[in-house]
Order: sequence, then C-alpha cells, then structure tokens
Amino acid sequence: MQKNDELRMKIILVTDTWHPQVNGVVRTYENVMEYARSQGNYEFDIIDPSQFTTAPLPKYPEVKMVIQPWKIGGMLKNSTFDAIHIATEGPLGIAARIWCNKEKVPYTTAYHTRFPEYFHQYHRVPKRIGYRYINWFHKKSDRIFVPTEAMKQELEKNHIDTSKVIWPRGVNKLIFNPSRRRNFSQYPRPIWLYAGRVSVEKNVEEFLKLPINGTKIVVGDGPSRQVLQSKYSDAIFTGYKYAEELAEYYASADVFVFPSKTDTFGVVILEAMSCGTPTIAFDVSGPKDIINSGISGYYSDNLLELCNKALLLNRQDVANDSVQWTWEKVAEIFLANI
Repeated sequence: MQKNDELRMKIILVTDTWHPQVNGVVRTYENVMEYARSQGNYEFDIIDPSQFTTAPLPKYPEVKMVIQPWKIGGMLKNSTFDAIHIATEGPLGIAARIWCNKEKVPYTTAYHTRFPEYFHQYHRVPKRIGYRYINWFHKKSDRIFVPTEAMKQELEKNHIDTSKVIWPRGVNKLIFNPSRRRNFSQYPRPIWLYAGRVSVEKNVEEFLKLPINGTKIVVGDGPSRQVLQSKYSDAIFTGYKYAEELAEYYASADVFVFPSKTDTFGVVILEAMSCGTPTIAFDVSGPKDIINSGISGYYSDNLLELCNKALLLNRQDVANDSVQWTWEKVAEIFLANI
C-alpha cells in the first residue's frame, strides 16, 4: 500500500455488485464517478466480483459470489490510493474491511439495503441478529453514508453509533423528463408501472395482484420474473429498458408503483417523478423520505386506496417536486466526506 502522490485524488471503490447487474447501488456510484471525473481531480479504481473466481448465488444466478475474497488484501497492498470506500456488506466488503482494520487503513462504508428487514421478512431471521451484523460491519468505519435522515435514525435506534453522513440520491433530468411522454395507445389506460429488479425482496407481486383497471407494466428482470409472468398473464413484462427508452415508460405511465419495503431509498421513484409520474408506495423509510404526499404521490399501508388518488395529481407539480434531487449534489457530498 502506497499513498498516491499525484495531484488527483485516487479512490478505491470495493463493491460486491457491479456490471452487468442493474440496481440502485451500481447506478449511484456510476453517477458519482461521472461527475467526479468531469471535475478532473478524481480517479477511481473499482474492485468488483469480475476480478475474482465466482459462483452464482443460489436462486439469484445473476449475482456472482466471490469464492476467495481474501485475495483483495494483495490487491490493496499493491495499490496506490488516497481513500477506500466499501460499498457493500458482502464477501468482498467483509474482506476489504478486515484488511483495512488489520493494516490500520481508514475507510468509509455505505448502507444501501435494509438487510435486517429483508432477512426478517423473507427468512424469519430476527432483526436483532441482522442489526448485530450491520453494527459489526460498520463500527470501525470512519463514516457510514446513509441515504436519509430517517435511515440514520433507524441505525442509531438499533445501536449503530458510527458517524453518519446523509447521502441522498439524484436523477439525470436530461434523460428523465416529461417530454419523454408518448401515447402508448396499444395499452388501455390508466397505465400502472413498476421498474426495477423482479425479485422477492422487491415485493413486485403486491403490485401485480392489485385489482385495478387499465394496464400493468413491469420494466425489469430478475429471478422472480418467469413465475410472476406465468401467474399474471394480464401484465406486460418488457425486460430491462435503459436511458431514453426507460424514460419513455416512466413518462408515459399514469402512476408508478413502488411496492418494496426493504429499500433504503428508491432511485426509480426519483426517475418517475422527474418524468412527471406520481408514485404510490408503502409507508416505510425510503419512499416516504422522497414522496411529498399529495404533491408527488402518496404512501400508505394500503396501496389500493392510493391508486385513484394518485391519478388526480398534477403531473407538472410532480416533476417540479423532483428539482432538488441532483447527482451533482450527491457527488459533492460523497467527495467531501470520503
């Protein structure tokens, strides 16, 4: 390990999830790095599963688990850098954390997924055990980047006392904006949209089983797609869409439905809002930190009761409510605290 002597700041990003996976973690760091590089003073090295021997995670074959994560120690030892940021709590994150602590190298971490809630909801693991692990993982970090004040308070309530930085998310308004709206005349209206990973933790079935008129569209893919597509033949499954094509789906929908209860934020909510489409979601941390109830959408424990209310919202008001969320601001917070 050597200190970087160049004028540019060199940051090593350690993450258990990277391309070709499509998720909020990847999207967040992509946008941060794009802005940082545009400033000319920052350089990033990414350490991800593609550089190791991996095996597919059972039930999630697109997720690659690193077999020998401890090899990251040699990579870090032979690298020059000014800062290390550990993005995820998986095998690579654990190995990087252990190496940094052993070598007394400072590092920062981030909290992207509510793993205690996820494992409690879907695997009956007591939340206290999940939070015990989260505390172990983050307690020697210099700072934890958390997406909202509510998430900061949730971690503190569960005795995770490491210093925290509120690190929200942003949206690219050049891509995601109301001008992308199309007629979509092939689909009976209203159009109800979900976009994102199609997997059990995203709770997509809660959306698909809503007894509502119109057309339900699922943009995305994942391990649950085949089962859900067979079970809900009335819904349209498109697979993943990207950039301008994804923006057309957001802007052309009448309501965006975000059924997840375990996300810490929800970048897709911002993308829908930026296109002028209101969101309905459950009353949980993440969505309710983004949605301005009665302006950009609604949240409740009952999604069905929100559907008709959301259809009445003014789309321009929804788009205007997204102005505060910029990737430039997100990147500046990250770079100031790394």
